[in-house]
Amino acid sequence: MSNEKIRKLNDEFRQSFSGGKILITRGVANLDLENQLKIIRLVQNFNHFTPDNDPYGEHDFGAIEFQGNVYFWKINYYDLDYLYLSPDPSDTTITNRVLTILAADEY
Repeated sequence: MSNEKIRKLNDEFRQSFSGGKILITRGVANLDLENQLKIIRLVQNFNHFTPDNDPYGEHDFGAIEFQGNVYFWKINYYDLDYLYLSPDPSDTTITNRVLTILAADEY
C-alpha cells in the first residue's frame, strides 16, 4: 500500500464526491439545504492537514467549523460489497470509499 496513492485518491474523492458514497448524519441532514451545501463545500475545500489530524498522510479525516459548531468528515475503505474493510485502500479495483460528514456532538 502506498500512502501517497491513498492520499491522492482520497483528495480526488473528497474534492469531487465522485468515486464513492457520501453519507451525512442526522446532525447535518437536519440543517437547511443551503447550510448543508456550505458544509459540503468546506469539506471539499479542506486543506488543513497536520500531523495531529493526519498522522499517516492519507488525508482521510478533517474537522471544520461552521456557524460556531464543529463538523467532522472521515473517509473509510470497504470491500466491493461494503461488508468488510478493504485489504488495500490504494487499489481502486477492490476498494469502495465512503465519506461521512457528521456533527462533532454526534461522535
